[in-house]
Amino acid sequence: MKKATFAIGLLAGLFTLMSLSNIGGSKPGKWVPLFDGKSTAGWHSYLKDKAIGWNIENGTLTPDGTGGDLVTDKEYENFDLEFEFKLPPKSNSGVVYKVIEDPANKATYWSGPEYQVIDDKGYQLGDGAKLKGSQLTGANYDLIAPNDPTVNKPAGEWNKGRIMVNNNHVEHYLNGKKVVEYEYGGPEWQKMANASKFKDWAYVKPHAKGKIALQNHSPKEVVWYRNIRIREL
Repeated sequence: MKKATFAIGLLAGLFTLMSLSNIGGSKPGKWVPLFDGKSTAGWHSYLKDKAIGWNIENGTLTPDGTGGDLVTDKEYENFDLEFEFKLPPKSNSGVVYKVIEDPANKATYWSGPEYQVIDDKGYQLGDGAKLKGSQLTGANYDLIAPNDPTVNKPAGEWNKGRIMVNNNHVEHYLNGKKVVEYEYGGPEWQKMANASKFKDWAYVKPHAKGKIALQNHSPKEVVWYRNIRIREL
């Protein structure tokens, strides 16, 4: 009888420890689609009250150049975001996160880091220069280059991106491979941000949460996004 009582007590203790370990939301939430393939529900154009200039085309989201960046209605803090993207030759886009939607921030990337989306081989800079490593697909744009640019598929093919943000630890994935990892707001990140073109913007002030944006880089550049989903961590 004493053995049985001891065993029951041991099991109860284990269950208590397991319950305590889950306090704080350590268990990921369910995957939630951010795009239903049929509408722009859940999104609006940056600093506008509705979605403008983004169309639904064969189950994808694509800009026509008239509405600027598209942002989520909701803010996110810790999350796992997956999406697929395709570019025609010589086009440029990006997925921006931790976006603070404020008229003081003229563009989404003034306040949030960007997962770069671009035609690595064919994109032409205005001065004829080649793209830097930190400007290639999967990069933490203008700060951290992807560790393996060869995993990017060329213009005209679908790629799969993934962004994980968990207690300021950020990871970028491209076609299943982790290509960028950094501590948002940490000393190294702060040093890079303060030395970048973002130094005078809200970008350099770490903040816990923000909206997610799909970038329309210019009126002449096109991108297609599909299978966008998120789960909160």
